[in-house]
Amino acid sequence: MVGWDFRRSVASVALLAAFAAERGVPAEAVLSGTGLDTATVRDPHAQVEARQELAVVRNLLAHCGGGQTELGSAVGRRYHATVYGIWGFAVTSSRTVGDAIRLALRYVQLTYVFCVPELRLVGDLVALHCRADTVPADVRSFLLARDMAAITTLMEDLLGVRADPHPRRDTITLPRDLLDRPMPQANDHTAAMCEEQCRALLAERSTRGGVARTVRDRLLAVDGLAHGMAAVAADLGMTTRTLRRRLAAEGTGFRALVDEVRQTLAEELLATRSLSVEQVAERLGYGDAAAFVRAFTRWTGVTPGRYARSGRCGGAAPHQRREGFRAELDLQCDRGSRMAW
Repeated sequence: MVGWDFRRSVASVALLAAFAAERGVPAEAVLSGTGLDTATVRDPHAQVEARQELAVVRNLLAHCGGGQTELGSAVGRRYHATVYGIWGFAVTSSRTVGDAIRLALRYVQLTYVFCVPELRLVGDLVALHCRADTVPADVRSFLLARDMAAITTLMEDLLGVRADPHPRRDTITLPRDLLDRPMPQANDHTAAMCEEQCRALLAERSTRGGVARTVRDRLLAVDGLAHGMAAVAADLGMTTRTLRRRLAAEGTGFRALVDEVRQTLAEELLATRSLSVEQVAERLGYGDAAAFVRAFTRWTGVTPGRYARSGRCGGAAPHQRREGFRAELDLQCDRGSRMAW
């Protein structure tokens, strides 16, 4: 089961409330039962939980006439680059379309999507497939239509191009050659500064509390990853079932926390540049390096080797961080895999 307790900016809720207001639905009706009030929605610094935005969507659908797909598309066309804050500026200032897509997916948690996009390379096309299977069924059609329209709107705003029509409503396709096109407002200095702020903001929102934080601390301890869920639960004086239930109530799970810790440690170990990929994989408890490479690529969008060489570990110039992204996409395509987020 997916937890929806992760935090995001209030901007999307404000946009949904404004959309409803134009249709004669007062803010009080849209915010009813969500734990939010109009003062919070007006506060540009406020954060909400994803489950609260889901509650707003349900209220909107209950009070606004029309089908979910039509309403979702209408709302999604209002998600311009400026709605996303620093993430929007980071994408806008990227050097190429390929760089912009890489950055957008790496920090997708700073957006408002529920149908998380996956990048797939199919021949001469780039396909952005939005996964809707984990979204609650009662709002799935609305959110898929909204997220698809929002992605299309962003592409039109930043590139002046319209995504090619696709027979599936959950996929957007673009010519692969578009990856090399320069972004109209590219600026290396701004891109580097914005990405640093995105990284800091993501870390801040990902800060764990409660039982999840305790479990994460246990896993970060020496040999912590060697202990399974049963051992950690016993260490905390509870059964495995209780631990699973407590973590689910906080919007996460034991496997998700293990992945968080592994990613954190992997990035730190790769930053030393003194260990091979095989050695890092062994220290993180992977049976073979290939499994680690697949996991790390899923987390970050690049392989461990490219991560270490590209300068994400710090100190590299912007052009070094960008170097070889197209080659990385080609490698992903040749392997018949995808970058999933």
